[in-house]
Amino acid sequence: MGVKNIISEMTDQELLKKLKDDRVSLNKMKLFHKASSLDSPIELRFKRREIAKLLTEINKRNIK
Repeated sequence: MGVKNIISEMTDQELLKKLKDDRVSLNKMKLFHKASSLDSPIELRFKRREIAKLLTEINKRNIK
């Protein structure tokens, strides 16, 4: 089961909560990466893409 299937099955509130949590997580990862090095900097890319997928689903549903 792919990430898109999981995202499309989430409720509106779950999407918004996950988006908020992922944004906080991305900011923490960026800060940690600037202070020292992450084990895998590719994690930043994956987190950004996951946020983009969430935003796409939110826009598709017209959630405010």
